Amino acid sequence: MKYTIAIIFSGCVLLTGCVKLDVAPTDRFTEANYWSTADKASSVVNMAYRQMFSSDNLFNNEVLSDNVYSGYGNTNEKLIATGQADASNGRFASEWDDCYGGIKTCHTFLENVDRVPNMNGALKERMKAEIRFIRAFLYLRLTTHFGDVPFYTKDITLAESKSIARTPSTQIKNWIHTELDEVAAVLPSNLDYAVADRGRITKGAAVALNARAYLYESNFLKVAEYCNKLVNTTNFGTYTLFPTYEGLFLASNEYNSESILEMGYVPQLRTWGNLVDYAPLSAEARLSLAAPTQELVDSYLMTNGNKWVEGNAPYAGRDFRMGATIVYDGSTWRDRSGVTYPIVINPDGVNPAGRVSNKYTGQGQATTATGYYYRKYADPNPSTYTLGWASNLNLPLIRFADVLLMYAEAMHENGAMTQAVWDQTIKPLRLRAGFDNTTAAVGFPTTATPLQLQEIIRNERRCELALEGLRVFDIRRWKTAPVVLTSDRRGAKFEKVGGVFEYIKLTPGRFNVNRDYLWAVPRKERVLNANLSQNPGY
Repeated sequence: MKYTIAIIFSGCVLLTGCVKLDVAPTDRFTEANYWSTADKASSVVNMAYRQMFSSDNLFNNEVLSDNVYSGYGNTNEKLIATGQADASNGRFASEWDDCYGGIKTCHTFLENVDRVPNMNGALKERMKAEIRFIRAFLYLRLTTHFGDVPFYTKDITLAESKSIARTPSTQIKNWIHTELDEVAAVLPSNLDYAVADRGRITKGAAVALNARAYLYESNFLKVAEYCNKLVNTTNFGTYTLFPTYEGLFLASNEYNSESILEMGYVPQLRTWGNLVDYAPLSAEARLSLAAPTQELVDSYLMTNGNKWVEGNAPYAGRDFRMGATIVYDGSTWRDRSGVTYPIVINPDGVNPAGRVSNKYTGQGQATTATGYYYRKYADPNPSTYTLGWASNLNLPLIRFADVLLMYAEAMHENGAMTQAVWDQTIKPLRLRAGFDNTTAAVGFPTTATPLQLQEIIRNERRCELALEGLRVFDIRRWKTAPVVLTSDRRGAKFEKVGGVFEYIKLTPGRFNVNRDYLWAVPRKERVLNANLSQNPGY
């Protein structure tokens, strides 16, 4: 159930309690009488929540990885993936603008909340900690994408914004770690919040984000230290894996035991609709803007623990996460009326009567370019949607599964992976994914070399977190992006050559190792501020 309390302010409908909020516009923040009640302060906090991340970021980030191929049109992300982006690219500009817009909201709150009369002191300190977390989250986005960026911890004037230089990213990252440590000491744990406040930022979220920040620096000693706080203690919250993988992505299971932080959505007032361009066309999707690749499909093991190989049935006996993430030929789809029907993507297949065709018809068409569609996030419950694909399903930002995978990777990189750590991390994820409960399938691979074990852990991360917007950051920090993004890429075996089906050949991406680990400082920002330097290669 989604908990909301409606109130009216300045002609806008606001929701308080749960963080799924529609909030006052930023141009009202400077009104002299604005900071008069805790509810008005809360509306600014909730605007910052909304500015922290978006569904567009999640879906578009996948296009930047080898999980997904964009076969329709020329999006900003496709230009980045194919090495054609310059400093005028719209995604570079929107990432910069969105992050600094959110930081502006955070500073506005921090510099004005003390003006609210008679505000409960504990509530005020908690809200400050939430805002500081969001600000750290936004600076982490900026440094991850751009490296050195303008950095300030109070609101700056227009004149200052046109003259400020970039601060070294190492300095900003050190500040992020300290800031998250401090707010973790103030924030409630996940079990300390009232039901109506589910979804707010917690101690556990601060610790998990700090672990992720260290992960992006490849500081595995610190990654292990921070993940250990969530895996082996309850000092910062209590988290466990949700029983089923598919159930994680249903609205009925929001704020479950695995959830550390979610993007909150509300029926009608705040929804997202990206799946209209990713789901099967028979489900009333508009087109297939981008679709999962054969490489992602091939990464899913058999339930007996073996790798899938040519000659095996293409999809039978596989890791259940594959079917919960990807629509493939021969899988089924349950529509919102409760009717289940087969998905036919093979060009020679027989389309279900009365259904729009999902068949592969070639590159540049409205149907899939790879022979696959998205399933993850497509909750079949009609109450999840307002109209069409306007969904109120929450989207994941940090899951406990991610913490387990960070912990496993860090312990291995530290030379400390053991049977006990494996049994805490990889084994439970595989058991939930439907693997056989055998040594071959879920046991610690004692004969694997360090490089083989590294690949096993990395592949587990890919399968568990597929289509959640994280893969691009993994392949960059592993320095595998130049290989996986530029190698020959494939779709399903639906391209007929001489009467025989072959794998669909997809255009490889491009990755310049001297440029593409960082994005360009947007051209328009450098026009406004001559003190902003540019990243190499742009």
